[in-house]
Amino acid sequence: MGTLRSAAAWGGALWALLLATLGCSAGQPLGGEPMCTAQPPAKYSITFTGKWSQASFPKQYPMFRPPAQWSSLLGAAHSPDYSLWRKGQYVSNGLRDFAERGEAWALMREMQAAGEKLQSVHGVFSGPAVPSGTGQTSAEFEAHSRHSLVSFVVRIVPSPDWFVGVNSLDLCDGGRWREQVAVDLHPYDAGTDSGFTFSSPKFATVPQDTVTEITASSPSHPANSFYYPRLKSLPPIATVTLARLPHSPRAFLPAPGLGRGGNEVADSLPAPETPLDCEVSLWSSWGLCAGPCGQPGAKSRTRYVRARPANHGAPCPALEEEAPCVPDNCV
Repeated sequence: MGTLRSAAAWGGALWALLLATLGCSAGQPLGGEPMCTAQPPAKYSITFTGKWSQASFPKQYPMFRPPAQWSSLLGAAHSPDYSLWRKGQYVSNGLRDFAERGEAWALMREMQAAGEKLQSVHGVFSGPAVPSGTGQTSAEFEAHSRHSLVSFVVRIVPSPDWFVGVNSLDLCDGGRWREQVAVDLHPYDAGTDSGFTFSSPKFATVPQDTVTEITASSPSHPANSFYYPRLKSLPPIATVTLARLPHSPRAFLPAPGLGRGGNEVADSLPAPETPLDCEVSLWSSWGLCAGPCGQPGAKSRTRYVRARPANHGAPCPALEEEAPCVPDNCV
């Protein structure tokens, strides 16, 4: 009988240890990341500032129908087991609609469903659209210890399927909340449309590609609106600042430049001037060889300017060229 009691006690201890181990594992974020223990929940302001100016990005800069602008900002505070978007992965149907057409309803439903079913999204937030390339928009949201990551997207307008954003930025540093975080933003391709320029017609990518970063040399095609082969890297097309707010919502002060004047503001720092070299077409075919019989003739060919130089870029080369020839059909 004593042996049975000892075995039962030993089994109970093992069972309790197993439950405790499972409980600790369930509370840990995926991927072995450190757990956030910051308390209480923190409220943040997020301020998006567009830096998409003609000086910084002179190539094919959209001036009308529509001019350069930004869509509404859409994001969420979430846990590590949720991803709004990720470089090298496929976007969801909702993010595809948002990146291509600026339609946010499907993406919002996806985020809300992740919060209801998986409890991985703590809250969805949004900011109004920016009607120019160099404006601001802002929003507020709450971060929880289990939902300390923030992700958001803003569509580049006009564009095939290009956007900027942040993926899974952690606002928690162990046992405390970060007071302020600033991030430079660069353009990304959602991988659902194959257009090269801001105003390219819709041309679906089949099969769908993954999210890729657009750089000064990739895609490596002269027609690409962000193709600047002289640059090692593109200047930031936007920035985002996240600042922790005081506990009292009455103490919140709007970001500088926001208020009665709307969300179109002038940047306090001068925009970097990106040099744009002159771009010309290929040479045309040689024209007919003209000239009198028995004497040397001349033939010519031409090319045209595809993009004029800007910001001290290389000037345009000669657009017409002549060469000697022997007249074929002389008079």
